[in-house]
Amino acid sequence: MLEGIFGNASAERVLFYLEQYGEGYATGIAKVFDGTSLHMVQRQLERFERAGLLVSTLKGRTRLYTWNPRYPFLTELRALLAKGLAALPAAERKRHFSDRRRPRRAGKPG
Repeated sequence: MLEGIFGNASAERVLFYLEQYGEGYATGIAKVFDGTSLHMVQRQLERFERAGLLVSTLKGRTRLYTWNPRYPFLTELRALLAKGLAALPAAERKRHFSDRRRPRRAGKPG
């Protein structure tokens, strides 16, 4: 949908993922999308970090990427991504963006 603007489908997927969840790491993002290799996700994350759109931190041995709040067009870009996510077909949204992102309360049945 927006891959023409972002250059390719993997860039679009990475940005949609980050818009939906706010943060992510390469392996986690690659697992969500069938047919997107870990290498492609890593390249896109590094490219966005070099451009100043994302910042990364190490959490243990995992590099976690989040939005750079100082990026001058962050509000506009995120608004475009939110609109793009809303325009995705319901089946695609459910398949890629309906994972539970926080752990269950201790003792709560699965």
